[in-house]
Amino acid sequence: MPQLPAPIAPVAAARRPSVLLVDDQPIIGEAVRRMLLGEDEIDYHYCRESPTALQAAAAVAPTVILLDLVMPDVDGLELVRQFRADERFHDVPIIVLSTKEDPAVKAEAFQRGANDYIVKLPDRLELLARVRHHSRGYIALQERNHAFEALRASREALANDLASAARYVRSLLPPPQRLGRVAIDWRFCPSADLGGDAFGFHAIDADRTAIYLLDVCGHGVGAALLSVSVLTTLRTEALPHTDFRDPGRVLAALNRAFPMERQNDMFFTIWYGILDAAAGTLTWAGGGHPPALLLPPRGSAGSPPWVLLGSDGPLIGAVDALDFGSREATVVPGSRLYLYSDGAFEVSRPDGAMWGFDAFLRFMNSPATPPDRRLDSLLQQVVEVSGRDDFADDFSMVELFFSEKPE
Repeated sequence: MPQLPAPIAPVAAARRPSVLLVDDQPIIGEAVRRMLLGEDEIDYHYCRESPTALQAAAAVAPTVILLDLVMPDVDGLELVRQFRADERFHDVPIIVLSTKEDPAVKAEAFQRGANDYIVKLPDRLELLARVRHHSRGYIALQERNHAFEALRASREALANDLASAARYVRSLLPPPQRLGRVAIDWRFCPSADLGGDAFGFHAIDADRTAIYLLDVCGHGVGAALLSVSVLTTLRTEALPHTDFRDPGRVLAALNRAFPMERQNDMFFTIWYGILDAAAGTLTWAGGGHPPALLLPPRGSAGSPPWVLLGSDGPLIGAVDALDFGSREATVVPGSRLYLYSDGAFEVSRPDGAMWGFDAFLRFMNSPATPPDRRLDSLLQQVVEVSGRDDFADDFSMVELFFSEKPE
């Protein structure tokens, strides 16, 4: 199975405030240096040549840029535009320094992306306050962006791991096939968070076929691991002293083998049946799982539209030393049996209303739903009802079709 994603990296240690002054007058550079003198937590850098301002900023990574408006070669307003056009400095606070209050110039400076405007030179306390204020905001923005990026990377790693786990679960599912008189097909669409659905089927002997579908509580890799473990146990019949032709005994053995206190407090539901195609009987037991749906051939005289093969036994792993009874039903040729998880009918509409089990039953037995297209039709219905092409829960359904004779 894929590795779990690494924990989110800690946010880098907070930066020190760093001031870059861009001004062509060395006397201004010296005056600002003296204003910041003694403030040991503030780094100071000076750039006299406006054409090299961006290179200087790249070298010192300022948390605040003090920018003179009137300079030869490249003026301050143009530099504001250049800084904002450069992704490296798009969010760095810029304080424009000017010799006078000019509403039109101030408006132009703010329009181009300046954060503040000071008539130079201000009082030392005012300059320090503004430098600290803008630096704190910028450093906080960087820390937030770092945390968001770490979270994004963690979510991407988790999504990749869930996708890998889903592919692994799918690789363990048996391919659609024919076993004697029984043709078996299925559809499996894992949810975005990967639920705990799994299913399988295999021949017990020449006439009998075991069929089972389970759903582990919760989502994620942990739920998938437990479902795979149960699936492997059933497929290999690795429950000592258990008659796998007796569904009740199989569920009791699973309940003993997978107590929730040893499974990170996870339990699961399951429907397990044994089909004897030659005798036309189906023996089953269930633990907290949705009932299997048996649909007789359409037009069968005296037959109900559907038969629900209940699964009212207790959840598997929740309580120790429980018994599970088995029940039996008659299956006639042309019937179809459906096993499924609750993701096939517990579907939320965009307005929050639930599609629900009754609607599911009507859809499955609708004359508008071709029997040989029920799996794909239901899958498309779930997509249309939910209004989304991903799934809030795993969609799992297995179909068994009983033909007249083996092929």
